[in-house]
Amino acid sequence: MGQKLTMRDLVSPSTIDAALTADTKKDVLQSLAASAALLLSNDKFAVFDVLWERERLGTTGVGHGIAIPHARVPGLKKVFGFFARLKSPISFESIDEKPVDLVFLLLSPEDAGADHLQALATVSRQLRDPVLCEMLRKAKDASAIFRILTESKEAQAA
Repeated sequence: MGQKLTMRDLVSPSTIDAALTADTKKDVLQSLAASAALLLSNDKFAVFDVLWERERLGTTGVGHGIAIPHARVPGLKKVFGFFARLKSPISFESIDEKPVDLVFLLLSPEDAGADHLQALATVSRQLRDPVLCEMLRKAKDASAIFRILTESKEAQAA
């Protein structure tokens, strides 16, 4: 890709779920895999399998109620992001052992070395901002979440 990836490159209003219901980490990943597969015309089981395999290497629960599951998916043409705010926080085996309520799923093509890492850095840099995360938690709906993700200072600077 060469140029810097921004949040606008990663998400759209259709890739945001403002009220995902899930009881377990597996539920979250299955639900996000199904939504992603539908939008990407991919197989939901194939997407879930690569996500679950990545999760088995180590949790993607990064702390402070945030998880950034990510994986490389065969057949993708570019990096895609999907954001979900959970209705109720769940255990995600996070590094700080706190429950997760904000999840940013990142899917990349198999050969997206630098783009995958850059997208991961963009997302983690933005979600490190506690004020932004509080805004995401209080947002009314998916369109408000989209605006917060794409119009913040961090989204511009990424």
